[in-house]
Amino acid sequence: MRWNRVLLKLSGEALAGPKKTGFDEDTVKEVARQVKVSVDAGVEVGIVTGGGNFWRGRTSSDMDRTRADQIGMLATVMNCIYVSEIFRNAGMRTEILTPFACGTMTKLFSKDLANEYFSQGKVVFFAGGTGHPYFSTDTGIVLRAVEMEADVILLAKSIDGVYDSDPAVNPDAKKYDTITIEEVIDKKLAVVDLTASIMCMEHRISMAVVDLNETDGIANAMQGKINGTIVTV
Repeated sequence: MRWNRVLLKLSGEALAGPKKTGFDEDTVKEVARQVKVSVDAGVEVGIVTGGGNFWRGRTSSDMDRTRADQIGMLATVMNCIYVSEIFRNAGMRTEILTPFACGTMTKLFSKDLANEYFSQGKVVFFAGGTGHPYFSTDTGIVLRAVEMEADVILLAKSIDGVYDSDPAVNPDAKKYDTITIEEVIDKKLAVVDLTASIMCMEHRISMAVVDLNETDGIANAMQGKINGTIVTV
């Protein structure tokens, strides 16, 4: 199995590495090394990052939700600028698109512009989520995957797949090699949030969960070699 266009989701926590906050440069450099393997092989790669290494506004009941989500959107822009620069230093060409104006730091998202960048062999960063409050970066990446007609969404997490319960709590937790999106929704497994799950089901976008810390896990996944869990539609 080989995909032509892949959207990769990096959680903010993953970018922080063992420090749990801010950036861990070694972690991001290793992601860049693996992504470059696929870019050099002709795979079109889009990146979405979370913002949890800087901001988790939903945990605060003392702030207006809209304002909290706006801060979260800006956190993803900061993450994309940082990761994009690491990718550039690794020898890739990149562009950052946002659904709202950020001065000269990013360009406004359009499907045509993103497709043009992909045709030029650039890695395209989709920052700022959907541009609206009440929607997570899970929903943001599914939205972009639908718009960009991606072959698959890869979710790079600090766990090696989807389990029927939390393996950190239940030592007998069962890992799925494959599972349908309907089962994910019915069993409330929270691979992505409910809105994103339903969008995947409606638009038939497959996902795969891969271990960020596995040696060459991202590189292999981009070539269709999944050692985590495939979520089918």
